[in-house]
Amino acid sequence: MPKRNRTIAREISLQALFQQDLTDSKKEDLDDLLAEAAKGERGYARALVTGVLENKQELDSRISEVTANWKLERIAAVDRAILRLGLYELLEMAEVPPKVVINESVELAKKFSTEKSGAFVNGVLDRIYQTMSAGRESSSGKENNHDSEA
Repeated sequence: MPKRNRTIAREISLQALFQQDLTDSKKEDLDDLLAEAAKGERGYARALVTGVLENKQELDSRISEVTANWKLERIAAVDRAILRLGLYELLEMAEVPPKVVINESVELAKKFSTEKSGAFVNGVLDRIYQTMSAGRESSSGKENNHDSEA
């Protein structure tokens, strides 16, 4: 799928997640919104929206860990949706490079939120990504230690 289609899919996903967050929309309402997407974007958009909704508690918990001074409810709804979307992609869409995910999330924030939202989204996702990377390095380091002891 070309990059442009994924960018469109992210925009559609953001709109669906924003709507769901504010109105607690039913799955059918989200299906209607996703049905408006062109065929090429629909599959990726549906995967993102479904994944975010199914993992919302874990995503919110991870976001809350790095936004200690901000209660999740105080984060603007559109920024909250962008953070959930970006974090889900970081965690579950291994085929998308993390820098692309973060960059696309920042662009969504600039387009759909406030002037300062891009920097906020970048800071939160980058901090989570750095924590994830550090965790992978330390766990792979442990594996190497076990290998050398064997």
